[in-house]
Amino acid sequence: MKSLKTIKIMYWATTGIVALMMLFSAYSYLTNPEMIKAFPQHMGFPGYFRVELAIAKIIGVAALLLPLSPTVKEWAYAGFTITFVSAFIAHSAIADPIGARVFPILFLILLGLSYSSYKKLSL
Repeated sequence: MKSLKTIKIMYWATTGIVALMMLFSAYSYLTNPEMIKAFPQHMGFPGYFRVELAIAKIIGVAALLLPLSPTVKEWAYAGFTITFVSAFIAHSAIADPIGARVFPILFLILLGLSYSSYKKLSL
């Protein structure tokens, strides 16, 4: 069985990577002119969805990193799971390059490792 220290390291490493990526993504959604154009023109989503998604990602990161109730954390994990699965589907539907389709799956795996270690720590 893994030691508590190993589980904590796995939790913080995977959660930190996911959190940094989501913050970078949210920042990019709000400030990168190419991303601002890509949502309606390339992806076919309305412009306001980009802003909503950026705000949701920032709130989700806060929910993962702050010492909040387990219910709030569960919702954050669920929200990011939906986000990663939806990103994979959206990028696949418009035949984006393989990298755009693989990254959401990689982050879904990291999120799963974070969730697994979170559950072990909260027992």
